[in-house]
Amino acid sequence: MRFLDKFEKKVENVVSGAFSKAFRSEIKPVEIASAVRRTMDERAAAVARDRTIAPNKFRVTLSTTDEENFESWGADALAEEIAAAATEHAASQSYSFVGPVKVTFNLDDSLATGQYQITSATQRGAVAPATAGTASERHPIIDIDGRRYLLTGPVTVIGRGSEADIVVDDTGVSRKHLELRVTPRGVIATDLNSTNGMYVEGHKVPAATLVDGNTLTIGRTRIMFWNQPGNEG
Repeated sequence: MRFLDKFEKKVENVVSGAFSKAFRSEIKPVEIASAVRRTMDERAAAVARDRTIAPNKFRVTLSTTDEENFESWGADALAEEIAAAATEHAASQSYSFVGPVKVTFNLDDSLATGQYQITSATQRGAVAPATAGTASERHPIIDIDGRRYLLTGPVTVIGRGSEADIVVDDTGVSRKHLELRVTPRGVIATDLNSTNGMYVEGHKVPAATLVDGNTLTIGRTRIMFWNQPGNEG
């Protein structure tokens, strides 16, 4: 665990474009996506025979011109696309994350057009994109409308509000609708006084200890739960 704690504190700076100051070529999003993938490959570290941890936080620092371009293209949407590309790359390489993947953009007016810096790090969170599809009692997997997540923290909150660990776009779901708590006795799903309640296998319940293959329903959203390897379907 000492090694992992040490690894999580490490960061890396990547400075691009040895000739960018001379040629002043503007950065395109695909270049950033490629740089993020390279950073993941360089920073990935094996912590067990079948588990390789990759960075999940990426801060991209841009020049004034490039930052303005990214804002005009929609920086938030671009960040989500790059994060999605990073998650796909992690799946192809069987990397694991310890938290959600996030990409942010920053401005440094000392950088010339075409130059950028990428700072990467690992940061723990309650949930992470499931890349290898390997559930366990320690890290169960849930599937929400086709998107899979690994429960990496002891408590994961699901809801419609931005304060939830997993945000679902469903008007029938409350801002903080339910929590999934990983305990030595199993994963306990608890309704957080939501408006429409929580259903497990079609039965409305205030709380339930989940078993492998359970289906939960909140609003119009279906959640599948697994904690046994090989049963994810």
